[in-house]
Amino acid sequence: MNIEVDIKKYFELKNDTDHIKDKVDISVESHAYLPQVEDVKSDWLSFVSVPAFKIARKENGKDFDSFLSLGTGSGLDVLAGAEILGAQTLGFTDLQKSVVDIARQNVEKGLKQNDSYNLLSGAGDLFAPFANETEPEKRPKFDVIYENLPNVPLTDDKEVTDSRNSGHYLEKRVERIPSEVHEDMLDLHYLALVQSGEYLTDNGFVFSLMGGRVPLSSFIRLGEQAGVKSEIYTYQWKVQAEPLDVIGGYAQQEKEGFGPFIFYRAEDLEKAFEGVSVEESGKKAFEIEKSLEDKRLTATQAFEIWKNGGTIGHTVVVLKSHV
Repeated sequence: MNIEVDIKKYFELKNDTDHIKDKVDISVESHAYLPQVEDVKSDWLSFVSVPAFKIARKENGKDFDSFLSLGTGSGLDVLAGAEILGAQTLGFTDLQKSVVDIARQNVEKGLKQNDSYNLLSGAGDLFAPFANETEPEKRPKFDVIYENLPNVPLTDDKEVTDSRNSGHYLEKRVERIPSEVHEDMLDLHYLALVQSGEYLTDNGFVFSLMGGRVPLSSFIRLGEQAGVKSEIYTYQWKVQAEPLDVIGGYAQQEKEGFGPFIFYRAEDLEKAFEGVSVEESGKKAFEIEKSLEDKRLTATQAFEIWKNGGTIGHTVVVLKSHV
Protein backbone atom coordinates (compact mmCIF):
# COMPACT_ATOMS: atom_id res chain seq x y z
CA MET A 1 0.00 0.00 0.00
CA ASN A 2 1.23 3.50 -0.86
CA ILE A 3 0.42 6.62 1.17
CA GLU A 4 1.35 10.22 0.47
CA VAL A 5 2.37 11.93 3.70
CA ASP A 6 2.27 15.69 4.06
CA ILE A 7 5.21 15.93 6.45
CA LYS A 8 4.56 19.48 7.58
CA LYS A 9 1.02 18.54 8.58
CA TYR A 10 1.89 15.09 9.94
CA PHE A 11 4.75 16.39 12.12
CA GLU A 12 2.90 19.65 12.89
CA LEU A 13 5.83 21.79 11.77
CA LYS A 14 5.51 25.57 11.88
CA ASN A 15 8.20 26.09 9.25
CA ASP A 16 9.19 24.32 6.07
CA THR A 17 11.18 21.11 6.43
CA ASP A 18 14.98 21.32 6.63
CA HIS A 19 16.14 17.76 6.13
CA ILE A 20 13.33 15.78 4.55
CA LYS A 21 10.95 16.45 1.70
CA ASP A 22 7.69 18.29 2.31
CA LYS A 23 5.67 15.41 0.91
CA VAL A 24 6.77 11.79 0.89
CA ASP A 25 5.11 8.94 -0.98
CA ILE A 26 5.76 5.93 1.26
CA SER A 27 5.09 2.25 0.80
CA VAL A 28 3.73 0.34 3.80
CA GLU A 29 4.65 -3.34 3.88
CA SER A 30 1.74 -5.67 4.60
CA HIS A 31 3.02 -6.60 8.10
CA ALA A 32 3.87 -3.06 9.24
CA TYR A 33 1.80 -0.60 11.25
CA LEU A 34 -0.36 1.49 8.95
CA PRO A 35 0.23 5.20 9.67
CA GLN A 36 -2.99 7.02 10.52
CA VAL A 37 -2.21 10.05 8.36
CA GLU A 38 -5.85 11.16 8.15
CA ASP A 39 -6.50 10.74 11.88
CA VAL A 40 -3.33 11.84 13.62
CA LYS A 41 -4.94 11.74 17.07
CA SER A 42 -4.86 7.94 16.84
CA ASP A 43 -1.36 7.83 15.29
CA TRP A 44 1.52 6.94 17.60
CA LEU A 45 4.27 8.76 15.76
CA SER A 46 2.49 11.99 14.90
CA PHE A 47 0.55 12.44 18.11
CA VAL A 48 2.85 10.93 20.75
CA SER A 49 6.44 10.54 19.51
CA VAL A 50 6.93 13.75 17.55
CA PRO A 51 5.96 16.06 20.46
CA ALA A 52 8.44 14.21 22.71
CA PHE A 53 11.14 14.54 20.03
CA LYS A 54 10.51 18.29 19.82
CA ILE A 55 10.83 18.71 23.58
CA ALA A 56 14.02 16.62 23.67
CA ARG A 57 15.60 18.66 20.86
CA LYS A 58 14.73 21.91 22.64
CA GLU A 59 16.15 20.66 25.95
CA ASN A 60 19.33 19.43 24.25
CA GLY A 61 19.99 22.83 22.72
CA LYS A 62 21.50 21.33 19.59
CA ASP A 63 20.99 18.52 17.11
CA PHE A 64 21.56 14.94 18.19
CA ASP A 65 24.18 13.03 16.20
CA SER A 66 22.50 9.65 16.01
CA PHE A 67 19.10 7.99 16.26
CA LEU A 68 17.96 4.36 16.29
CA SER A 69 14.43 3.05 15.84
CA LEU A 70 13.71 -0.48 17.02
CA GLY A 71 10.78 -1.86 15.05
CA THR A 72 10.52 0.98 12.57
CA GLY A 73 7.64 -0.27 10.43
CA SER A 74 7.35 2.20 7.55
CA GLY A 75 10.45 4.27 8.40
CA LEU A 76 8.52 7.47 9.14
CA ASP A 77 9.98 7.52 12.65
CA VAL A 78 13.47 7.54 11.10
CA LEU A 79 12.53 10.57 9.02
CA ALA A 80 11.34 12.22 12.24
CA GLY A 81 14.73 11.46 13.77
CA ALA A 82 16.37 13.29 10.88
CA GLU A 83 14.00 16.27 10.69
CA ILE A 84 13.22 16.94 14.35
CA LEU A 85 16.22 15.55 16.23
CA GLY A 86 18.67 16.51 13.47
CA ALA A 87 20.43 13.13 13.53
CA GLN A 88 22.87 12.34 10.71
CA THR A 89 23.37 8.69 11.63
CA LEU A 90 20.04 6.92 11.31
CA GLY A 91 19.65 3.34 12.46
CA PHE A 92 16.54 1.21 12.14
CA THR A 93 15.52 -2.41 12.56
CA ASP A 94 12.46 -4.57 12.26
CA LEU A 95 11.77 -8.26 12.64
CA GLN A 96 11.28 -9.03 8.96
CA LYS A 97 13.63 -8.23 6.08
CA SER A 98 10.78 -7.22 3.78
CA VAL A 99 9.68 -4.55 6.26
CA VAL A 100 13.22 -3.19 6.66
CA ASP A 101 13.87 -3.12 2.92
CA ILE A 102 10.75 -1.05 2.23
CA ALA A 103 11.43 1.20 5.23
CA ARG A 104 14.89 1.92 3.85
CA GLN A 105 13.41 2.82 0.47
CA ASN A 106 11.02 5.20 2.22
CA VAL A 107 13.82 6.83 4.20
CA GLU A 108 15.97 7.25 1.11
CA LYS A 109 13.04 8.76 -0.80
CA GLY A 110 12.22 11.10 2.05
CA LEU A 111 15.64 12.59 2.76
CA LYS A 112 16.58 15.70 0.81
CA GLN A 113 20.27 14.76 0.64
CA ASN A 114 20.91 11.04 0.98
CA ASP A 115 24.68 11.36 0.80
CA SER A 116 24.70 13.45 3.99
CA TYR A 117 23.42 10.55 6.10
CA ASN A 118 24.80 7.31 7.45
CA LEU A 119 21.96 4.77 7.21
CA LEU A 120 22.31 1.61 9.32
CA SER A 121 19.54 -0.95 8.90
CA GLY A 122 18.99 -4.63 9.51
CA ALA A 123 16.34 -7.26 10.09
CA GLY A 124 16.13 -9.22 13.30
CA ASP A 125 15.05 -9.26 16.93
CA LEU A 126 15.57 -6.02 18.87
CA PHE A 127 19.29 -5.07 18.64
CA ALA A 128 20.37 -8.33 16.97
CA PRO A 129 21.14 -6.75 13.56
CA PHE A 130 23.87 -4.63 15.21
CA ALA A 131 25.13 -7.14 17.79
CA ASN A 132 28.45 -7.95 16.03
CA GLU A 133 29.19 -10.76 18.48
CA THR A 134 32.74 -11.32 17.17
CA GLU A 135 33.72 -7.66 17.63
CA PRO A 136 31.30 -6.17 20.18
CA GLU A 137 33.49 -3.08 20.58
CA LYS A 138 32.46 -2.10 17.05
CA ARG A 139 28.74 -2.02 17.82
CA PRO A 140 27.19 1.30 16.80
CA LYS A 141 26.12 3.63 19.59
CA PHE A 142 23.28 6.11 19.48
CA ASP A 143 22.27 9.30 21.28
CA VAL A 144 18.57 8.45 21.08
CA ILE A 145 17.10 4.95 20.93
CA TYR A 146 13.39 4.92 20.20
CA GLU A 147 11.05 1.98 20.54
CA ASN A 148 7.33 1.50 20.23
CA LEU A 149 7.37 -2.29 20.44
CA PRO A 150 4.25 -4.47 20.59
CA ASN A 151 2.70 -5.73 23.81
CA VAL A 152 0.20 -8.41 22.81
CA PRO A 153 1.61 -11.92 22.25
CA LEU A 154 0.61 -13.86 19.17
CA THR A 155 -1.38 -17.00 19.78
CA ASP A 156 0.01 -18.56 16.61
CA ASP A 157 3.51 -17.86 15.27
CA LYS A 158 2.23 -18.18 11.71
CA GLU A 159 0.54 -14.80 12.08
CA VAL A 160 3.94 -13.12 11.88
CA THR A 161 4.02 -13.85 8.18
CA ASP A 162 0.31 -14.10 7.48
CA SER A 163 -1.14 -10.79 8.63
CA ARG A 164 -0.56 -7.17 9.66
CA ASN A 165 0.51 -7.64 13.26
CA SER A 166 2.40 -4.58 14.41
CA GLY A 167 0.64 -4.73 17.79
CA HIS A 168 1.69 -8.33 18.44
CA TYR A 169 4.90 -10.24 19.11
CA LEU A 170 6.22 -13.77 19.48
CA GLU A 171 5.86 -14.78 23.12
CA LYS A 172 8.40 -17.62 23.06
CA ARG A 173 11.43 -15.85 24.57
CA VAL A 174 14.56 -17.47 25.92
CA GLU A 175 15.47 -14.53 28.16
CA ARG A 176 14.47 -14.35 31.81
CA ILE A 177 11.65 -11.84 32.25
CA PRO A 178 10.42 -10.82 35.74
CA SER A 179 6.95 -12.15 36.44
CA GLU A 180 5.54 -8.67 37.15
CA VAL A 181 6.79 -7.40 33.79
CA HIS A 182 5.27 -10.38 32.02
CA GLU A 183 1.95 -9.98 33.81
CA ASP A 184 1.87 -6.34 32.69
CA MET A 185 2.63 -7.49 29.11
CA LEU A 186 5.73 -5.29 28.87
CA ASP A 187 8.18 -8.04 27.89
CA LEU A 188 9.75 -6.43 24.81
CA HIS A 189 10.05 -3.00 26.45
CA TYR A 190 11.92 -4.64 29.32
CA LEU A 191 14.27 -6.52 27.00
CA ALA A 192 14.97 -3.39 24.97
CA LEU A 193 15.92 -1.48 28.13
CA VAL A 194 18.10 -4.32 29.42
CA GLN A 195 20.01 -4.55 26.13
CA SER A 196 20.19 -0.82 25.39
CA GLY A 197 23.29 -0.10 27.44
CA GLU A 198 25.51 -1.69 24.80
CA TYR A 199 24.19 0.71 22.15
CA LEU A 200 23.90 4.07 23.93
CA THR A 201 26.43 6.88 23.88
CA ASP A 202 27.59 8.18 27.27
CA ASN A 203 24.75 10.71 27.49
CA GLY A 204 22.31 8.73 25.39
CA PHE A 205 18.81 7.74 26.41
CA VAL A 206 15.93 5.49 25.42
CA PHE A 207 12.45 6.69 24.57
CA SER A 208 9.99 3.85 25.19
CA LEU A 209 6.47 4.44 23.94
CA MET A 210 3.85 2.43 25.77
CA GLY A 211 0.11 2.42 26.04
CA GLY A 212 -0.91 3.18 29.62
CA ARG A 213 -2.96 0.04 29.96
CA VAL A 214 -1.33 -0.69 33.32
CA PRO A 215 -0.77 1.75 36.23
CA LEU A 216 1.99 4.35 35.85
CA SER A 217 3.83 2.77 38.77
CA SER A 218 4.36 -0.29 36.58
CA PHE A 219 6.44 1.76 34.13
CA ILE A 220 8.71 3.14 36.84
CA ARG A 221 9.11 -0.39 38.20
CA LEU A 222 9.89 -1.60 34.69
CA GLY A 223 12.91 0.69 34.53
CA GLU A 224 14.09 -0.35 37.98
CA GLN A 225 13.86 -4.03 37.09
CA ALA A 226 15.75 -3.40 33.85
CA GLY A 227 18.53 -1.65 35.77
CA VAL A 228 17.97 1.83 34.31
CA LYS A 229 16.79 5.20 35.63
CA SER A 230 13.40 6.04 34.16
CA GLU A 231 10.98 8.95 34.27
CA ILE A 232 7.55 9.63 32.80
CA TYR A 233 8.61 12.11 30.10
CA THR A 234 5.22 12.80 28.55
CA TYR A 235 1.72 11.52 29.30
CA GLN A 236 -1.09 11.85 26.78
CA TRP A 237 -4.08 9.98 25.49
CA LYS A 238 -5.15 8.73 22.11
CA VAL A 239 -7.98 6.91 20.43
CA GLN A 240 -7.23 3.19 20.21
CA ALA A 241 -5.91 2.33 16.73
CA GLU A 242 -6.65 -1.14 15.33
CA PRO A 243 -9.24 -1.69 18.11
CA LEU A 244 -10.39 -5.11 16.93
CA ASP A 245 -6.90 -6.57 17.24
CA VAL A 246 -5.59 -4.58 20.18
CA ILE A 247 -8.57 -4.29 22.54
CA GLY A 248 -9.64 -7.78 21.53
CA GLY A 249 -6.13 -9.05 22.20
CA TYR A 250 -6.05 -7.54 25.67
CA ALA A 251 -9.53 -8.91 26.39
CA GLN A 252 -8.30 -12.37 25.44
CA GLN A 253 -5.32 -11.98 27.78
CA GLU A 254 -7.71 -11.05 30.60
CA LYS A 255 -9.56 -14.31 29.98
CA GLU A 256 -6.23 -16.09 30.39
CA GLY A 257 -5.62 -14.51 33.79
CA PHE A 258 -3.58 -11.41 32.94
CA GLY A 259 -4.54 -7.86 33.85
CA PRO A 260 -7.04 -6.39 34.29
CA PHE A 261 -5.89 -3.80 31.77
CA ILE A 262 -6.96 -0.18 31.63
CA PHE A 263 -8.97 1.54 28.92
CA TYR A 264 -11.33 4.53 28.97
CA ARG A 265 -14.11 6.10 26.99
CA ALA A 266 -12.53 8.73 24.74
CA GLU A 267 -14.75 11.49 26.13
CA ASP A 268 -13.53 10.81 29.69
CA LEU A 269 -9.91 11.09 28.59
CA GLU A 270 -10.56 14.28 26.69
CA LYS A 271 -12.01 15.90 29.81
CA ALA A 272 -9.21 14.70 32.12
CA PHE A 273 -6.44 16.03 29.86
CA GLU A 274 -8.14 19.33 29.02
CA GLY A 275 -5.73 22.25 29.39
CA VAL A 276 -2.65 20.07 30.04
CA SER A 277 0.27 20.83 27.70
CA VAL A 278 2.56 18.07 26.48
CA GLU A 279 5.51 19.80 28.16
CA GLU A 280 3.92 19.64 31.62
CA SER A 281 2.13 16.31 31.15
CA GLY A 282 4.91 14.13 32.53
CA LYS A 283 5.03 16.03 35.81
CA LYS A 284 1.24 15.87 36.13
CA ALA A 285 0.92 12.23 35.06
CA PHE A 286 0.16 10.68 38.45
CA GLU A 287 -2.31 13.45 39.27
CA ILE A 288 -4.17 12.88 35.98
CA GLU A 289 -4.14 9.13 36.47
CA LYS A 290 -5.73 9.52 39.91
CA SER A 291 -8.48 11.75 38.50
CA LEU A 292 -9.43 8.95 36.09
CA GLU A 293 -9.64 6.15 38.66
CA ASP A 294 -13.42 5.89 38.61
CA LYS A 295 -13.54 5.98 34.78
CA ARG A 296 -11.42 2.89 34.21
CA LEU A 297 -12.65 0.10 31.97
CA THR A 298 -11.21 -3.37 31.72
CA ALA A 299 -10.28 -4.57 28.24
CA THR A 300 -13.30 -6.87 28.33
CA GLN A 301 -15.63 -3.97 29.14
CA ALA A 302 -13.97 -1.70 26.58
CA PHE A 303 -14.25 -4.33 23.86
CA GLU A 304 -18.01 -4.63 24.39
CA ILE A 305 -18.46 -0.85 24.35
CA TRP A 306 -16.41 -0.58 21.15
CA LYS A 307 -18.43 -3.34 19.47
CA ASN A 308 -21.56 -1.33 20.29
CA GLY A 309 -20.23 1.83 18.65
CA GLY A 310 -18.39 3.53 21.50
CA THR A 311 -15.03 5.24 21.00
CA ILE A 312 -12.32 3.79 23.23
CA GLY A 313 -9.04 5.42 24.11
CA HIS A 314 -6.08 4.81 26.38
CA THR A 315 -3.34 6.86 27.95
CA VAL A 316 0.13 6.81 26.41
CA VAL A 317 3.47 7.15 28.12
CA VAL A 318 6.84 8.19 26.77
CA LEU A 319 9.30 6.71 29.26
CA LYS A 320 12.77 8.26 29.16
CA SER A 321 15.53 6.00 30.47
CA HIS A 322 19.25 6.42 31.11
CA VAL A 323 21.60 3.56 31.82
